[in-house]
Amino acid sequence: MKRFLKSTAVALTACVMLNAPAQAQRVDGVVKLDILDGGRTATGTYLGALRLTLQDGWKTYWRAPGDAGIPPQFDWQSSQNVGDVSITWPAPEVFVQNGLQSIGYANQLVLPVEITPRNPAKPVRLRGDMDLGVCKDVCIPERLDFDHMLDANAARNPAIAAALAQRPFSAKEARVSAASCHLTPTADGMQIEARVTMPSAGGREVAVIEPGDPALWTSQPETTRQGDTLIATSEVISAAGGSFALDRSDIRITVLGAKHAVDIQGCSAG
Repeated sequence: MKRFLKSTAVALTACVMLNAPAQAQRVDGVVKLDILDGGRTATGTYLGALRLTLQDGWKTYWRAPGDAGIPPQFDWQSSQNVGDVSITWPAPEVFVQNGLQSIGYANQLVLPVEITPRNPAKPVRLRGDMDLGVCKDVCIPERLDFDHMLDANAARNPAIAAALAQRPFSAKEARVSAASCHLTPTADGMQIEARVTMPSAGGREVAVIEPGDPALWTSQPETTRQGDTLIATSEVISAAGGSFALDRSDIRITVLGAKHAVDIQGCSAG
């Protein structure tokens, strides 16, 4: 429970930094968003990207932002002829500042999106907004609007291709031979001990565990390695309190290393 309270306090502090002081510490032009076109794919979907360009020294956050980060939120509801939006996250960086670990991107992020149109015969308009936190010496909130008619005839975009190439390796690509999760009830929730058998991802490896349910909070895992096995231990707690169930097939483990990142979907009983 102490770990939960400490991490909750850190998250609340980050939220305060992202809201209350922002009016007094507003910095104009910190981040700019534009839409990149990648044309139509062979399967009929549209390939595009949200490109965030930040001023030097500023960073923003990954979908699982770590101890002191705020995850980005997207609103696509004002879009036209959009049936589904699939995001490919490039492998993020790990930042440590003032003893707090956060996970995200510095200076620029190209975030590929694949859009499935409701009606393949009609054009697609991507319109909405993105809420995010950006940090340097201070943290401020940003809401960025976008409105772009996608170009079905656009050529292959090198920036989108490069971002897709920076995605984490799959378990197969990273030669993961086993991934198990041992679940133990705690006073406040559930402890996950994930064991992943795989070659080193290089340097200091950081594991991130996502339980697959936005109503569940997960502490930053303690990550160690014993030979070919990476061990990550984390505690999961329900934000609403009370008991909950964990489906191992929904658990997502990402390993961030100096050479590459690895995305592991699901784990067996351990």
